Order: sequence, then structure tokens, then C-alpha cells
Amino acid sequence: MESFVSKILDEVDLQILNIMQKEAQVSNAELARRVNLSPPATHARVKRLESEGYINRQVAILNQEKLGFDLLCFVFISTNIHQAEQLEILESALRAMPEVLECHCLTGEYDYLLKVAIRDRRELDSFIRKLNRLGISRLQTNLSLREIKYSTVLPIWEGKKP
Repeated sequence: MESFVSKILDEVDLQILNIMQKEAQVSNAELARRVNLSPPATHARVKRLESEGYINRQVAILNQEKLGFDLLCFVFISTNIHQAEQLEILESALRAMPEVLECHCLTGEYDYLLKVAIRDRRELDSFIRKLNRLGISRLQTNLSLREIKYSTVLPIWEGKKP
């Protein structure tokens, strides 16, 4: 049974996406060589994949610890806000906080999960105070002791047909 994605993207598209998500700085010539297309054809496919939204952006992933962000925190938030307009204000404020790397709206016991990069305990205290001013009813902060796995690679291609 074919997946929805495999009906829209062909095998070469998936190969291109897989290579680019692992090696964003791969040259067009090298990418073309690896997918057995000409450089102009490969470039056209990459531009199409970007314009169709399959590639959101290309970024450098920085070393958090080397840059002094010693605390990686997961913050669970509950709120008593139920009006859509006030929720949008809250979510907008969370999006604007540079410490917040990720913010997810959840089902279950908590309403939101934040992944936060903080330099030290003082910054963590300041960040929590900032959150409390947003009308948070309950907050739980967990510190990551060590990273077991980190990946931005989606399992879209393992050398098989989609």
C-alpha cells in the first residue's frame, strides 16, 4: 500500500530530502551525483521541494554546551485560560521567548511542553518568573541530565522504495 507522500514525491525526491536533512551543506553537484541526476535537474527539484514546503529552512545546529547553555529544561505548563484570544496571546508570548527552543500544545495532564535552553540557575529562575506572569496555573520543570539521542532526521528513506 502506497503512502500519501509516495504518491506526491518520487524516489529521487525522497533521496534528495534524506541527503539534505543529514547534510544541509551538500553542494548541488554532489547531490546530483548521489541521486544520479544532472545538476540543473537536481537544483530544480530542490527549488520545487522548497516552494512546496517540504523543506522549511536550512540551519546550522549549534553546540549548546560550548556556547554556555548548560541547562536543557523541559517545562510542563497548565493554564486556566480557555478563551481563544487569550490562548493566542499566551502562545504568542511563548513563541517570542528566545529561551524556548520548542513549544508543544499537549493532551493530557498539562497543556504545553516547552524545551528550553538556559545558561544557569539564575536564568532559570528569571525564566520561570517570566512564565508565571503569563497566567500559568501550574508549572513543572525537569532538567535534562544527559542527552541519550538527538536527531532532526525524519525516517523517510532507508534505501527502499517509499
